[in-house]
Amino acid sequence: MPGRLRKPSPLKTPDRPYLALGLEGSANKLGAGVIKHSEDGTTTVLSNVRHTYITPPGEGFQPRDTALHHREWALKVINDSLAQAHISLHDIDCICFTKGPGMGAPLQSVALVARTLSLLYSKPLIGVNHCVGHIEMGREITGASNPVVLYVSGGNTQVIAYSRQCYRIFGETLDIAVGNCLDRFARVINLSNDPSPGYNIEQGAKEGKRLVHLPYATKGMDVSLSGILSSMEAYTFDKRFRSDGRPRDADDSDIITPADLCFSLQETVFAMLVEITERAMAHIGSKQVLIVGGVGCNERLQEMMGIMAKERNGQVFATDERFCIDNGIMIAQAGLLAYRMGQVTPLAKSTCTQRYRTDQVDVTWRA
Repeated sequence: MPGRLRKPSPLKTPDRPYLALGLEGSANKLGAGVIKHSEDGTTTVLSNVRHTYITPPGEGFQPRDTALHHREWALKVINDSLAQAHISLHDIDCICFTKGPGMGAPLQSVALVARTLSLLYSKPLIGVNHCVGHIEMGREITGASNPVVLYVSGGNTQVIAYSRQCYRIFGETLDIAVGNCLDRFARVINLSNDPSPGYNIEQGAKEGKRLVHLPYATKGMDVSLSGILSSMEAYTFDKRFRSDGRPRDADDSDIITPADLCFSLQETVFAMLVEITERAMAHIGSKQVLIVGGVGCNERLQEMMGIMAKERNGQVFATDERFCIDNGIMIAQAGLLAYRMGQVTPLAKSTCTQRYRTDQVDVTWRA
């Protein structure tokens, strides 16, 4: 939905309007969006179109099938994005695409579309780090100045802060990402993937009443989630234990429901994320937290983070599903910031990488 946003203060005010098309396809969301930086310093979202590849309950999405989905829908999503923005590709200053991290085959499919459009319309390419796209869109939407960033998604879990033109990673998952943990548990209990497994776990958790015992593994500012997932699977398949982990008696009526498991998973994992985020805030003396990534839409996570921030006289910044969930507009925003600083990705180097670290990006547009 189009909207007026705050001024991008670190950059010089543009001498003319700049337009960027952003293409995102690192996982099962295919997105295209157009963003505009105006002469008065304001930023306007002109369009933000997305289509999600949804699999049957109990199934994940495979790279090959996801890539086929992106190829099938790319033309329609891009055309719809341009139509909503009331522009053509001739009006675009640059074409931005997700370089990584993400799933290899879907990334390559979208990069191929971006390269093709670049050659057909003689437009420069900008390869964008997926995480940096989340951060810059979150900062733009919320107005957070210099926050500690909690980046939580299907493939990434990181605590980040900016320093000296780089987003430094203070802590991260040591095994699987929080979104992956939620998705895999949703498959175990056969939850629907529509609109997303994480959303359906969130709704199920609202009906939960018992907090079952789960491993709590924070190590400094890092977390480990694989043990929690294994414990959740054990509770699901082994009916011999009660909610506190002790053996069940023959006449025991303390039955653990799927809603209890959803509730327990959220409470335990989110408590771990709040803890490592608070530790990072204390380390750098920050009063702001910005939550980005698909899991950042979760209202319970936002609530728990808000309680912690309030106790520290701080503030939590978060966005809704339009900008939390993977989208093309976040790639357009980060790409256009880089383009205005003179960064362009040569065609010969417009490759993708599944392991593109957040701290590998030169954040030249910030002071």
